[in-house]
Amino acid sequence: MSGSKTTAPSIFESLIPIVSLIVMLSASVYIYGDDSSYGGNQIALILGAAIASIIGIKNGYAWKEIEAGIIKGISAAMGAILILLAVGAMIGTWIMSGLVPAMIYYGLNILSPSIFYFAACIICALSALSIGSSWTVAGTLGAALMGIAVGLGLSPEVTAGAVISGAYFGDKMSPLSDTTNLAPAVTGTDLFTHIRHMIWTTGPSLLIALVIFLLMGLNSGEVQNVEGLVLIQDTIKSNFNISIISFIPLILVFVLAFKKVPAFPTVLIGALIGGLFAIMFQSDVIKNFVGESEFSSALINITGVWTALHSGFSIDSGVEVVDSLLSRGGMSSMLNTVWLVITALTYGAVLETTKLLHVLVQALLSFVKSTGSLIITTIGTCIGINIVTADQYIAIVLPGRMFKSEFKKRQLHAKNLSRTLEDSATMTSPLIPWNTCGAFMSASLGIATLSYLPFCFFNLINPLIAIFYALFNFKIEKIK
Repeated sequence: MSGSKTTAPSIFESLIPIVSLIVMLSASVYIYGDDSSYGGNQIALILGAAIASIIGIKNGYAWKEIEAGIIKGISAAMGAILILLAVGAMIGTWIMSGLVPAMIYYGLNILSPSIFYFAACIICALSALSIGSSWTVAGTLGAALMGIAVGLGLSPEVTAGAVISGAYFGDKMSPLSDTTNLAPAVTGTDLFTHIRHMIWTTGPSLLIALVIFLLMGLNSGEVQNVEGLVLIQDTIKSNFNISIISFIPLILVFVLAFKKVPAFPTVLIGALIGGLFAIMFQSDVIKNFVGESEFSSALINITGVWTALHSGFSIDSGVEVVDSLLSRGGMSSMLNTVWLVITALTYGAVLETTKLLHVLVQALLSFVKSTGSLIITTIGTCIGINIVTADQYIAIVLPGRMFKSEFKKRQLHAKNLSRTLEDSATMTSPLIPWNTCGAFMSASLGIATLSYLPFCFFNLINPLIAIFYALFNFKIEKIK
């Protein structure tokens, strides 16, 4: 331990790694564009962590203490990393089993382009509300909706925005959600008081987002390339056995999630059931996927599922759009995302261990004069910590602890703080490329975070409405 030998960092020292990271990430995006998350951002984060470590050592922290903080920070996200890998495996087997192809096939029949974005947002909102997991919804329904959008000739980026908007509304308002339980626990209010108070900010935000999605859909017109749409459906049907039975793994995952089975075993079970259904109903698909082999039929099936679990599924149908839709998944597809998460958490852990982050937050508190400025400062802090530590849980817990006494001192009900934490920390987490949530959404939906960000209307509007309420002291309740 560092003991009494450490000195508190100055504001200037605390800002050095922050400014350095901003400069390096900007350079990474400028040089690599949408591919910046495939190495450029990771290097920037590691170098930022190195700069912060040097400042920490200069202030008396031993490297072993900094290293212990890094290990602790990464360990806290191991659950999220395991879920990432399991979702990759699940996508691979769910394509091979015919589930994703069936969802795309039937979805192209049901969903009209004029209401697609609106419907996608509603579907994901209701699904996430029922199971309490934005990640599960994005990794299952979201992946299929992305395929349907391509088939209808609609924007994948807007579709990703609709999926994330709906998934985060449902997750945030569900009593089964981990963040929805975490925020009131940190601040000292009860779950349902917290949810009822959130309706005032989430309700208007979702309504505005739905209106925007509906208007965008109505302006998209009808399907321009009907022949292309039919070709996609015919190609899917000729390569897979399309049946309602294929939906059973999806239903099972939702049942397990509703029963509060932890996310990692739920998703992993879903992946394995997908593999079993592939063997039962898509044996020809597996044979084509494995290729010429001297193996027995049983061993070919096992090899195919095993490969889909670790490397994903691929198809050569002769139709490029179908091949691009259905050639993905596997645990290996998530390894770059895991790399991004680990480097981001390393950076955040060093800032927290060396007290650089604490100094910045305390400096922000010095500017707080009114109730409105307190709430706005809390929102800004949560977003900043989301960016710096790359983890929404830290962005909820750390500001929750730091601002709790200030809210109490000003006789503000704890539910104001719990709502503010969610309006900022939870909402903005999928909008940051190196945040665990942003990395997950990008990997699951196949769209770069900065590409879908402008269309996550619910996530963008919600913090703005929270700021509006703070400025006009609307629905900010005092302790009675």
